[in-house]
Parts: sequence; C-alpha cells; structure tokens
Amino acid sequence: MPFSPVEEILEEIRMGRMVIVCDDEDRENEGDLTMAAELVTPEDINFMATYGKGLICLPMAPEMVDRLGIPEMPQHNHPYMGTAFTASIEAIDGVTTGISAADRAHTIRVAVDPNSGPDDIMTPGHVFPLRANPAGVLGRPGQTEAAVDLARLAGLRPAGVICEIMNDDGTMARVPDLERFSRRHGVKMVTVAQIIEYRRKYEQHVRCAVETRLPTRHGEFRLRAYESDADGLTHLALIMGEPEGKEDVLVRLHSSCLTGDALHSLRCDCGEQLEAAVELIRREGEGVIVYMQQEGRGIGLLNKIRAYHLQDRGLDTVEANEELGFPPDPRQYGVGAQILQDLGLRRVRIMTNNLTKLVGLKGFGIEISERVPLETKPNSENRRYLRTKREKLNHIFEGQL
Repeated sequence: MPFSPVEEILEEIRMGRMVIVCDDEDRENEGDLTMAAELVTPEDINFMATYGKGLICLPMAPEMVDRLGIPEMPQHNHPYMGTAFTASIEAIDGVTTGISAADRAHTIRVAVDPNSGPDDIMTPGHVFPLRANPAGVLGRPGQTEAAVDLARLAGLRPAGVICEIMNDDGTMARVPDLERFSRRHGVKMVTVAQIIEYRRKYEQHVRCAVETRLPTRHGEFRLRAYESDADGLTHLALIMGEPEGKEDVLVRLHSSCLTGDALHSLRCDCGEQLEAAVELIRREGEGVIVYMQQEGRGIGLLNKIRAYHLQDRGLDTVEANEELGFPPDPRQYGVGAQILQDLGLRRVRIMTNNLTKLVGLKGFGIEISERVPLETKPNSENRRYLRTKREKLNHIFEGQL
C-alpha cells in the first residue's frame, strides 16, 4: 500500500497541503481529503468540492466547539461508529450566501480563530462542524479524530477540514480508487491505524496507579488500578497468573454494572457474564479481566436507572437510551486497549458476545485470535433485553431466546 509515514504526513499538514486519510477496513473503508482548518483557502474548498465530491466538514476539538457555543445535533438510531455532528454554522460577517468556496473558507477560519466566540457565528449555516472525541484516535478511531490529531501533532490548532472522496459514478472511493486519486493529484495517503500507532509510540494515556492482591473464591488475582487521561476515570485489571507479554491470553473487557455484578439483578446478564469469565480464567489458570467504568453501556448509573424506568413503561434498552438522548451504545474501547497493551497483550482470545467490541479493539491494534462466547441462561426478566442486544446491538447468542 502506498501509505506515507506519519512524519511525512505531518509535514504536509504544516505546509497547508491536503492528505488522504483512510479508514480501517472494519469501519467505512473510505478515504477523506484532510487538511488543517486554520490554513484552509477558497481554492482548497473548491478542490474538495470538485474532486472529493463528498460533504465538507469541520472536525474540532471539544473545547473549540464549546468555546463557540455550538449545540449538538439530536441523535436517533445513532450507531457505534457514528459521527458527532453539531448544528451547522456560518460566520456572522464577511460572507454573502455562505455556500461559495470563499464563504465557507472564511467561516472555517473564523470558527477556529482562538479569539472567536458565540457572537461571531450563527446557526444554521453551510459549514458542518464535528465534535471530536477528547482522546482523539485513541478514544475513537475515526476520520474526525484523525483530522484533529494531525493538526495538533503538526503544532497547529486542533481542527481540520475533511471531505469524503467519491468516484465519478457517485460510489464511495475505496483503497484502489484512492491510490489512483493519490497519484493523479499528488496527495499523500495515511491510515487511521498509522496515526493510532504513532500516538501510542510517543504518548501514554493510561498508567497503573497501584497494584495489590485480590484473593477471591475463584482464586487469587492481582488487582491493578489504572488512571486514564482519556476519560478521567479509574479502570481495573484483574490478572490471574503471569500473562504479561504472552499471546492468545484469555481476556474479558467488562463494563461495570453495579445492579448486575453486585446486586445480582435479573434485568441483564452482566453479572452472569462476569462470573462465567472469571470461571473460565480460573480453569485456564491465567487471564485478564479489564473492568471498565462504563456503567449502563457508558451512560452512567443514574441514567441507567432512568433507562430501567423507561423500560418498565414499555421501551426496550435501545429505545430507552435514545429517549434519554444517548446513542444505543456509546462505549469506546481505546482505554481498554491501552490497558491490554500496558500488560504486553496485543493478540488475545476475547470473551464476548458483542461483535462490535471485536471491531473496536481491532481498531486500536489488538489482534483477536479467537472469540470465546459467554453463554448465560435467559430468564423471564432479561429475555427481551437479550433479544434486543441480538437484534439491534450486534450481539451473538447461540441458544434460543
């Protein structure tokens, strides 16, 4: 593949040139023209519109979006890989209709000016900001985060301009098409995976704060508490044996569930999955459980209980999340992947029924050698919940529901 080193890509970004950023094959497997927002010109916008042909967007670091007071777009049926669109914007002054290349370039440069505020833009408009994950590609391996990270790594303001590349027949350009585009226009290519690897090489966003013994009825574990800069939370790793640095270690990434794990609720299968994972590790004599502070698939304990209240009124688990204004499953797996990497684990056997988790971990460089299912026995209280996970959340259950 004709991909350039990240160092060369960063030099292109510093010089105000465009590059092509390619998705991972498990995501959209597409390519976006990408450049630094503060250096955009009308000619750049015209090039994107003429040759890229896709939607021209403005990925921004969260603090930049907040500084401008731009509201987020309402979300409905929001997928795991979904992009965080905000309301569209326009510069208050210096534009005519707002849609011309010059007008859009002006709006973008006003938006990323550190001296600009809510009084300098209006909504709606003809520029489409995107709110990047605060941890960049280490929090979400997307085009939005890649554009922001490239600008930041190049020493520029953390905002980019992106445009999907389409073929002349209106289909999305895939890697072979992008290679031809790259040669024709002299634009260098890079992958999101390369940017992730570059940041991993030079940055560390999780650190082990303390390790202690944790004797349990399943045997003795080592318990590590990790502090994460990416989300500001504390996550745990329960380690049996000496798996560090080995391949094909049995691993479970488990989202915290107070009601299921500790209170033994019958509304979900979380506690049973955790018990099953611990038992499998006990039998093998070695393995790791990464216990993530992602209560209620990442919406928090209070909102999870609110979601339960809505389920009592007839909504399913996905509909309840959406009613509360959340995506069906907003979890990201970058922090969990970094914890595994801190343990020297890059190729693992993952205990999960969730295919999206496999995609998420692979996007952060964790190779999955095997998916180990965690089958639990459904009950009258959680049968609908399990069916919803199978039908709407990309989970696999071998048994009858």
